[in-house]
Amino acid sequence: MQLTDLKFDNLSLQALPVEQVPADPRRVEPQRQVKGACWSSIKPEPVKSPVLVAASLPCLALLDLQASQVEDPSFVEYFSGNRLLPGSKTAAHCYAGHQFGHFSGQLGDGAAIYLGEVINSQQERWEIQLKGAGPTPYSRTADGRKVLRSSIREFLASEALYHLGIPTTRAGSVITSDSRVTRDAFYSGNPKQERCSVVLRVAPTFIRFGSFEIFKPTDSTTGRTGPSFTRDGSLQAAMLPVMLNHVIKTYFTSLWQQHNGEALQSASDPSQRHAMYLDFFREVVRRTAAMVAAWQCVGFCHGVLNTDNMSIIGITLDYGPYGFLDRYDPGYVCNHSDDGGRYDYQSQPSICRWNCLKLAEAIQGALPLSKAKQELEIFDQEFDRCYWATMRRKLGLLQVDNAEEDQALITDLLQVMHDTGADFTNTFRRLATFPTPPSQGDGDRRADGAGPSQQDWGAGWEQQLLNTLAPAEVLAKAARPHYPPQQLHFLQMLAAKDPGILASFGATPQLIQSEIDRMNAAAKLKGISPEQKAESDRKAWRAWLARYAARLHREAEAGADSVKRVRVMNETNPRYVLRNWIAQQAIEKAEQGDYSEVQRVLKLLEHPFSDTVAAELAEGSNKDAAVCSRTLLYDGPVPAWAAGLCVSCSS
Repeated sequence: MQLTDLKFDNLSLQALPVEQVPADPRRVEPQRQVKGACWSSIKPEPVKSPVLVAASLPCLALLDLQASQVEDPSFVEYFSGNRLLPGSKTAAHCYAGHQFGHFSGQLGDGAAIYLGEVINSQQERWEIQLKGAGPTPYSRTADGRKVLRSSIREFLASEALYHLGIPTTRAGSVITSDSRVTRDAFYSGNPKQERCSVVLRVAPTFIRFGSFEIFKPTDSTTGRTGPSFTRDGSLQAAMLPVMLNHVIKTYFTSLWQQHNGEALQSASDPSQRHAMYLDFFREVVRRTAAMVAAWQCVGFCHGVLNTDNMSIIGITLDYGPYGFLDRYDPGYVCNHSDDGGRYDYQSQPSICRWNCLKLAEAIQGALPLSKAKQELEIFDQEFDRCYWATMRRKLGLLQVDNAEEDQALITDLLQVMHDTGADFTNTFRRLATFPTPPSQGDGDRRADGAGPSQQDWGAGWEQQLLNTLAPAEVLAKAARPHYPPQQLHFLQMLAAKDPGILASFGATPQLIQSEIDRMNAAAKLKGISPEQKAESDRKAWRAWLARYAARLHREAEAGADSVKRVRVMNETNPRYVLRNWIAQQAIEKAEQGDYSEVQRVLKLLEHPFSDTVAAELAEGSNKDAAVCSRTLLYDGPVPAWAAGLCVSCSS
């Protein structure tokens, strides 16, 4: 198969309205409000001297592409946007959205360009797009470009989450070039020239919650409206059923068939479609809850959970300033721009639920809001089901079903991890090696010289765990509030006088209390000596491990297979995740023209549960000592230089 043999059908461009523009380009504003359309035709802008940084063969296989096609010189031309594939129809998607809780009006694909939809040999539909391929009508004041650092992060994260078993968009390649743009990575007043880069993104669809917010009336807070809002509701009445029917028919085919959608779409009474739309909304809510539960179980923090970054099919979408937990910190904020911590790790489930409510509001022209809102209870049920089931597997609790006790055990583990500064990924992985406690009657075996006593059977393992915990000064620094003390006291005073006025400062009474709790925790940690912390940590872990040992003992009494337990734990708890410092290390080398680390990290992330992949990668590097050391420590402690690493939305 050749690259030019890809089979395009571009169904979404046929099913959904495309913007009609004057034939004379002088009468068309490059960036504009797009009314009454879901798409705007636009072509990618070429880049200078494109070069391949890395490619994901498992992703490209979805398009029936193999290594030989990647090696073809035309690959970088087609997937940098310099040339168009036969059958490709390029466009940018129009959507709106709530950003950091406030409606922002029209947003749209400001840097992503749809290339079309490919039907592969298995008759699967895959939408492909280029991210960073130049300006579109939705670029606003930006240039439609992405730089190498953000492109590498998106490429690696897309594949990392897929191989962790989490629903996600995919990334087939990342290509950089000699074209340059100016970026200020941390908005610090220090801009620099960076290389334009392009990511090939692949998904069944990139339609999102925000796609349906284009009809939103004037927002009472921001004063903004959706680009397709009309006072008489005519555009919404004409377009919304078409959009819903296309999405259900194409991506929720069983619901379409179950409700005989072909007959319903021409029904004269719109209420006849309510049952189908309600089942659709319920399924979107369910998938969204399952997705965020999976994030929480691997310590993934998205960073920008705006409604325009929420996939309508329940997959992880748009990788910007994301991060994986190092130490377990429920208040972890991975986005440098999220001053108030709205999108911190612990808030992700509630934010995703709130986003589902915004989707219900967006489609209320076709489904009564009162009906849709009742389905939000599904979110809580599905999240709890998925989250607790996975967390039990992470602890190897497979045989005895004791939900209340196990939830308490898991909750208390997370609290101990937080209080003592334990690494999220490594602690769960380490628990698979937790020594099975001796059975009753074995307590005096040490006196006979035949084995450990109950007092010291796990002492060595426990000490290894304690050696990995963060010191008090690190925890104190991490616990510092996001707001400066003077500003926090000012907001606290406002909250006491008029809680309603806090909204104008982007704060809530709950947020202020959380910040005060952080400030108090930081002050307390500053007064703890290393010896005091070590003793406190030992007591906390010893108490929890005793409960865990007793729980495993009951599993054994019920006939649990310890070999199976370890296998399930190691299949559920990854050894490797894409920590910020791992990505940053690869980015810094790539910016110097060395792409080997990006490729090596990609291979590592394709096998996140493997105990041997790192050593195999080191062997593949001619056993160079530096490479071997670096590779084998991908699951090691966070380097000192990366302790405060944070990522912004700048890309």
